Amino acid sequence: MKSGVTDARSWSRRGFFRAMAGLCVSACARTDGQVLRFWAMGREGEVATVLLRAFERENPGLAVRVEQLPWSAAHEKLLTAFAGDATPDVAQMGNTWLPEFVALHALEPLDQSIRGSPIDLTDYDAGILDTNVVEGRQYGVPWYVDTRVLFYRRDLLAKAGYSAAPRDWDEWTRMLVAIKDEVGPERYAILLPLNEYEPMVALWLQQGEPLLRDGGRYGNFRSPGFERTLRFYLSMYERHLAPPVSHNEIANVWNEFARGYFSFYISGPWQMGEFKRRLPAELQPAWMTAPLPGPQGPGASIAGGSSLAIFRRSRSKEAALKLVEFLSRPQVQQEFYRLTGDLPARRSAWTDPSLAQDPHARAFRDQLERVRPVPKVPEWERIATELMLVMEKVVRGDLPVRGVAEELDARADRILAKRRWMLDRRAQG
Repeated sequence: MKSGVTDARSWSRRGFFRAMAGLCVSACARTDGQVLRFWAMGREGEVATVLLRAFERENPGLAVRVEQLPWSAAHEKLLTAFAGDATPDVAQMGNTWLPEFVALHALEPLDQSIRGSPIDLTDYDAGILDTNVVEGRQYGVPWYVDTRVLFYRRDLLAKAGYSAAPRDWDEWTRMLVAIKDEVGPERYAILLPLNEYEPMVALWLQQGEPLLRDGGRYGNFRSPGFERTLRFYLSMYERHLAPPVSHNEIANVWNEFARGYFSFYISGPWQMGEFKRRLPAELQPAWMTAPLPGPQGPGASIAGGSSLAIFRRSRSKEAALKLVEFLSRPQVQQEFYRLTGDLPARRSAWTDPSLAQDPHARAFRDQLERVRPVPKVPEWERIATELMLVMEKVVRGDLPVRGVAEELDARADRILAKRRWMLDRRAQG
């Protein structure tokens, strides 16, 4: 009995080690050759795994290990990886993150590498491409693009007496007032959630002035352009054209849009798929998109999206560039759009019929010709968050309008204090 148990255990151990040896051989076979580490976020990380099978077939002996990160943790994980000398070879990065990682000397400049590569920088919209240039050098390649446009109920706009989207702020205001008169006191003309800073920043970008002054050393909230933006933005709440609510106070944006609680909404390309899925069939012909109107004609909007960046500490920079080149191909970007709904960064990729024939996508193609980057300083997102917090207090009546620009400049200047110190030391040294 005892010897039988011993024999069974001995067989079990031998079987275990044989199985582990087999797994080792299999794993070694899979990772034989060069392995690139690529970090991507959310749904994009899932899709990258599918797309890169073709890349690996094209490059025998070169494998890509994709690590999928949730957007909520990606920024912190990239910083932690940099601090621990464990950065990937290539990473997807929100283009507003690039200045921070450039300041850390974490990213590889790509100017010379791209010059001899198939990546055609003239095939990108100027405003989008500009988000990848920091202090005159190219640190990323746009992977997909994002901007903000108008989503609107054209049936309710028609009831208010208008047959087309607004072309400038004055016409937009007249439309909003007419819609409000049509829908009554319990409904509104536009939704501007108080916990979103992007709509106001987009309106400010239309003024053609820097959002920060003196090379990003100080806030520029006391500028004439911000004053015009502030007046226009607040007028929508003061005239009861927009409800003074945050997203958390709207149970379901699509249901409220469907029932006509609001007729205009400023949002990004991901909403195209959401509106097609979530609005009832009878309302599908009733909604449309349009570029943002500006103060005196077609207006600018935010240049957003994600970029592909190579880390300085990569030991496989040549192979990493191959990966960036592959993901930048127009046909690969077209497939990426079909799988994710993310808009291609390459203009030539927009010939794909699923984009070229989609009436809702046209506004984005038009708007991308008029996008501008937000300030390329690591502190910008903190400053934008302060703008959002202050504006919510003003709209809710917790802070007077008078002195708002001074308050915002003071907050921005405190956030930028370390930047000023570093720039001054650099100038002296």
